[in-house]
Formats: sequence, C-alpha cells, structure tokens
Amino acid sequence: MYRRRASGLEVFLVHPGGPFWARKDVGAWSIPKGEIEPGEAPIDAARREFAEETGSVVSGAFAPLGWVRMRSGKVVHAWAVEGEIDADAIRSNVFTLEWPPRSGRQRQYPEADRAAWFPLDEARRRILAAQAPLIDSLEGLVSSSQRSPA
Repeated sequence: MYRRRASGLEVFLVHPGGPFWARKDVGAWSIPKGEIEPGEAPIDAARREFAEETGSVVSGAFAPLGWVRMRSGKVVHAWAVEGEIDADAIRSNVFTLEWPPRSGRQRQYPEADRAAWFPLDEARRRILAAQAPLIDSLEGLVSSSQRSPA
C-alpha cells in the first residue's frame, strides 16, 4: 500500500513479530505477505494476507510490481494499491512458537507486531534487502502513471 503526501510517496510496511525480530529494525520490515494457498490466485493471497496481518481489508486498483526471491528461496509476488490505513491500529493474526527453544513452552506472537508509513528512501533502508526492488518498481509505476495522459 502506498499514499501520496506533499513530500512524496509513502509506503506502508509491517515489522515481523516474534523473538527473532524483536530487536531488529533496519532491514527487517516487510510488505504484508504470506503463503499462497493451493488453488488460490496470487492477488487473492495478497489481499488475504494484508487482512490477516493488519486486520483491515484493502480495496482499490491493484497494479503488479513483479516478484522477488527471498534468501530462503521463497518467491514473493507484490502489487501496489493506493490507500490509507492507521498504522497504529493494526491487529495481526498470531502464530505459535516454542520459546525459548527446547523449553517445551509454546507462546503466541503476532505475525506483524507493528506497522508504519515510510518515505521511499527510508522504506528502502527498513525493508528486507530482497524486497527493496519492490520499492523501485512502485516508484517507477507511480511516476510513469503521472506522465500518462488521463
């Protein structure tokens, strides 16, 4: 999701929850994303995952940004949609993890523990390195649409 401000574009990113990410910030943020279910179209998965990680349904005209391959080997397909969401009011679904490791204790953590809007340059610093090209794709998409005749 992105929005336009007088100072330029801003991108909505989420910070992953759980103990591994608790003290990481720069290079740790992500677009809301997740696994594509069997038989599910990637765009439908993107809408579902946005709702699961933020508690908000997103609508609007989605434009493809392409895909990136994460260090894990997973492929992330992404779309841009212009919109507005209160980053301080997200409600994420949770996952269960044994923590501390080998302790036998199961704990629940939110998939996304916080969210924020970032100007493009700051978003490039905060986002996972493998997803940074998506910021470039968004910038190119929006700048080319501004040059196109109505």
